Amino acid sequence: MAYATYKSVEVATLHTSLTPCIFDDEPLERDSLSALISDIGYEPIPTGDPEEALRLIRSGRSRLVLASIHMQNSAPFEFLDRALRCDPGVHLIVMTADYTLDNALEAIRRGATDFLPKPVDHARLKRTLDEVAALYDQRRRVRALEEQLLKDLEFHGIVGKSPAMLEVFDFARKVARHYTNVLLVGATGTGKELVARAIHQISPVSQQRLAVCNCSAMVDTLLESQLFGHVRGAFTGATDTRPGLFEYANGGTVFLDEVGETSLPMQAKLLRVIQNREIQRVGSPEIKQVNVRLIAATNRDLRAEVLTGRFREDLFYRLSSIQIRIPSLSERLEDIPLLVQFFLKKYNDAYGKNIAGLTRRTQTLLLQHPWPGNVRELENVISTACITATGDFIDISDLPEHLQHRSPRLANDEDWHPLSLDEVRKHHIQKVLQMCNGNRLRAAQILGIGRTSLYRYLKRDGLDIRPHTHSTGAAA
Repeated sequence: MAYATYKSVEVATLHTSLTPCIFDDEPLERDSLSALISDIGYEPIPTGDPEEALRLIRSGRSRLVLASIHMQNSAPFEFLDRALRCDPGVHLIVMTADYTLDNALEAIRRGATDFLPKPVDHARLKRTLDEVAALYDQRRRVRALEEQLLKDLEFHGIVGKSPAMLEVFDFARKVARHYTNVLLVGATGTGKELVARAIHQISPVSQQRLAVCNCSAMVDTLLESQLFGHVRGAFTGATDTRPGLFEYANGGTVFLDEVGETSLPMQAKLLRVIQNREIQRVGSPEIKQVNVRLIAATNRDLRAEVLTGRFREDLFYRLSSIQIRIPSLSERLEDIPLLVQFFLKKYNDAYGKNIAGLTRRTQTLLLQHPWPGNVRELENVISTACITATGDFIDISDLPEHLQHRSPRLANDEDWHPLSLDEVRKHHIQKVLQMCNGNRLRAAQILGIGRTSLYRYLKRDGLDIRPHTHSTGAAA
């Protein structure tokens, strides 16, 4: 008896969380079905108007629809298709007097939850409704757990549960305790500035200032003034004396974003700050002492930049004593659902929306995208979708146009066909020669081979091996 009482209370709770819509153009059948569903414990909304039923779906008031259709119609599944376009997550039970196995399979293939013959079997209807209600309630509880998980996995504004990101969080916590320089390495859009802010927030100098400077956005003269300050009259437009970011953040942290974009003279000035902890305002002979923690970030391979002479080796080793690599989004695909939830919450609040999540096909599409713009690109996609979405769930049609169509990467994969290494070499040499306008010497340099080797390959492939001649008559 106690078990039966518990079950009845549980089912009653489930029923109150789901409002079925009954769409049937036969008033007697509609009223009869409405009375039956009320007896089961639900509060249905009956209607004979398809547009009203679609409005209930679109508004999110009804997430379960029982629709009666006539298979003799020219487009029997039109309402089903329209309902799923309004809300791809809606549970739609199709009822018909013209039941066949082929019709049932077609309805299920189009997205129906179930396909019931009329007259409807009461026991089967109750079981179907209870299963949908249980699933609906389960998803609600899962969403609540995900929200709690999101709070637990948020690291000072950064979200991630993948091993790669947990490693970043752990290393950042260790580094933050010590007053040292840090180099953050990662592709554009991976969240390097967020990691820098997190390190500052949990460091012993968190109460001091954090100054941020994007080194790639300024020319040298402006960057020098921004970092070190200037005195009045130091240059045209310097109408007053101003401190730079190093003075502003004295005792705190300076974050230099895209430090790999700085020139060699600017790198020498930065090295002086790190080594001697002193700066000199533009136009001033006075040397000032500063005590700042330096966090630098780059999307370049600074070790390769050192080898090519574009970055000072001594500055590189000073900056990279502690180096943290931020993984790209394609390396942490398991974080996408968590990031989507984080951005949904952010932009629901910003735009006054109440979007519950993404449809399953949209989630699948996002997991297949290569994400060249990383987390920043994902945030822009969710922000745009929150603006355009009209239902409770974001569907593919709400995404930016470039995501709605087949990915170029997938298209290339479909065009791929196996080639021998000789064929690959032949095609590659032809492409390089075209790029060099037929200049054999330059093509050989790009290919990393001698000109004699290039002629040998051209002869073997049956291509024109005569030297390319410029209009001046000089052989290339």
